[in-house]
Amino acid sequence: MIRIVFTILAGVLLGGIVHLVSVLALPRIASQDAYSRLTPATKLNAVTQLPLAEPGNSPMPFMDPAFAMAICRYDLSGGPIKLTVPVSQAYTSVSFYTRNEVAYYAINDRSAGKKVIELDLMTEAQHNELPEDEEVTAADRLIIDSPTTTGLILLKALAPEPGLMPQAQASLAAASCKVQTEPPPAKQEAPPPPPPPPPARKR
Repeated sequence: MIRIVFTILAGVLLGGIVHLVSVLALPRIASQDAYSRLTPATKLNAVTQLPLAEPGNSPMPFMDPAFAMAICRYDLSGGPIKLTVPVSQAYTSVSFYTRNEVAYYAINDRSAGKKVIELDLMTEAQHNELPEDEEVTAADRLIIDSPTTTGLILLKALAPEPGLMPQAQASLAAASCKVQTEPPPAKQEAPPPPPPPPPARKR
């Protein structure tokens, strides 16, 4: 009886491990993942608007027809990315995914608290190369570390009514996702103190 119980438990445990490994490995071995499907229709390091979701014709699965959507397919090998997304009237969100469709960060207009969502996306190595300067590491400069060099950024703007869809699309059309060509400002050293005045001569 004990041997049967152990056999059942071993089978359940082995099945769970195989299922977990297959689920984690599926995005890596899939040939038609989101990144591959969007590569022909999007530009690298640029914002590309997606067509509105229609029944039976959607560029990505589970697209909500109430949202205007855009994609930035990024590659950080040439340098960090500067992302700027104007906030729409209703709701705006930005989600970040690795090359293998693993979500690692998200932000919306509520949490940003500004009229424009603005941030810098870079690898951990690029982040470590930033100069230790108060102006560079200021709290109002949002820096996101990407776990992979390539990935996807999904931009979404809500249209509460069908007539407001053009406004939502216009906000995404004004978004930008560009490689930073200018290096970050280096830390400026304080000038040396002036030499002390010569001693007064005695008369």
